[in-house]
Amino acid sequence: MPSSGGQYPSAPPAALWVVALAAAWILPGLVGHDPWKPDEAHTFGIAYSLLNGGDWLVPMLAGEPFMEKPPLYYWTAALFARVLSPPLALHDAARLASGFYLALTFVFVAAAARELYGRDRGGVAVLVLLGCLGLAIPAHQIITDTAQLAGFAAGFYGLALAPRRALAGGAWLGTGAGIGFLAKGLLAPGVLGLLALLLPLAPAWRTRAYAKTLAIAFVALLPWLVPWPWALYARSPALFNEWLFVNNFGRFTGSNDLGPHAQPLQYLRLLPWFALPALPLAGWALWRARRNLAAPPTALPLAGFVVLLLVLSAAAQARELYALPLLLPLALLATPGIDTLRRGAANLTYWFSIMGGAFFMAVAWFYWCALELGAPAKLHAHLHNLQPGYTPGFRWLPFAAGALYTVGWIVVLLRLRRGRERPAVAWAASMTMVWGVVATLFVGVLDAGKSYRSMIEELVRALPAQHGCVASEGVGEPQRALLHYFAGIATYQMETARRGADCEYVLVQWRTGENERTPMMRAHWETLWEGARPGDRTERFRLYRRVAAPAHRH
Repeated sequence: MPSSGGQYPSAPPAALWVVALAAAWILPGLVGHDPWKPDEAHTFGIAYSLLNGGDWLVPMLAGEPFMEKPPLYYWTAALFARVLSPPLALHDAARLASGFYLALTFVFVAAAARELYGRDRGGVAVLVLLGCLGLAIPAHQIITDTAQLAGFAAGFYGLALAPRRALAGGAWLGTGAGIGFLAKGLLAPGVLGLLALLLPLAPAWRTRAYAKTLAIAFVALLPWLVPWPWALYARSPALFNEWLFVNNFGRFTGSNDLGPHAQPLQYLRLLPWFALPALPLAGWALWRARRNLAAPPTALPLAGFVVLLLVLSAAAQARELYALPLLLPLALLATPGIDTLRRGAANLTYWFSIMGGAFFMAVAWFYWCALELGAPAKLHAHLHNLQPGYTPGFRWLPFAAGALYTVGWIVVLLRLRRGRERPAVAWAASMTMVWGVVATLFVGVLDAGKSYRSMIEELVRALPAQHGCVASEGVGEPQRALLHYFAGIATYQMETARRGADCEYVLVQWRTGENERTPMMRAHWETLWEGARPGDRTERFRLYRRVAAPAHRH
């Protein structure tokens, strides 16, 4: 069957090619490595606590409440881990929760694009979104942001659907806001709610039926919005306060010191590369539609982007990770930009995609040969010096996977016909190939440097078999979570837990250049072990054991 417009390989239908490309982009990076700090480690640590008799109402990390976010993603990750491990490792099975939420995100983005631009435009929006440079790495991690992203996508679909089907639009709007809330907090319902109230400035949403949409959205939101906070408050008003006011409002207003402070124009400076190619395509589409900004295809994604950008920029704390939701309205706004690209711009994008993909593919294979096969020898020695904890050698599985992505990319490009979507397909295929090659060929060496497994195994060998409790001082949440996972050690933080002062053993963490910490100088301590991750020159750990103070001579 020929594809619509002749832009995709001639058979099977274009939708199947988009699904296949999205699946090929989602799968690499989800399995095959330990949880990495910072976000993966503590997020998985909470899911791991659930699987080991933890509290399904109060998120717990290594035996202590961790009230940074609501529990939806933790529940989902724990469910995937319970069902799919074995055969998968527990952390790999948990990471598939991110793949699940990514798939939902693509489904809702495609549905929103179909509603705004026509039935054949859904796949284009997906290709633009998965091609964004800033999405690949965070989207494949065990983080709550992937669930929030799916909630935003569902909310945008509900708003796009509302002018035609008010009740269904309201149901999806409320459900999306609820998913985002129960995944990460107030950002999704706040932004989607503000956007929903602003849209009647455009005629398509200035109807009586849209009032029904808002009412249905409120009803659909309640099952997500009310039960968990209500139950949490009933359990512990102090924990409720810590979650809502310290971690939610506190991060926005800057009244706490839990995250990096925002820099002026931080997101505007980030987006030119983070949102490539969606940002320039969206700019072109906006220029083309400048005389009709109130039309739904332009008004919804433009208003969504502006509201999101203003809210994120107003927050006192900011991270690159927080910019992920901005990619959704940009991908939607960029979708019609593909249709109207001038021939020169379309050809430039197409050939840039191919040449860029070929360059990074060649570099990746060159470095793989140096890393695993030892040629050239100087580069091999340099790479081994950078990561001394990795044992190089030819491995069939990553080689076969990398070769499959390389050959598949070449086949897709050879069969790609001229058409208006050709630049988007070429870009998305190149991004998928590069991500697939890197995530399969180099996951082992990256894991050797980012994993705490070998370091924790060394630490455990230094501890007696019956060692009692272990306190921690200066040890971060990711490291505490992985100590619990790899060694079954739930440390007591000496900074916050009084019972930690009675432990015989204390694990201390500091960074190179800082004054080395010494635990509670009211007693005498001896060093049992000191170490770090292989190749890590910044983080240091030391394990102390309490010893009796010598008797004073009179």
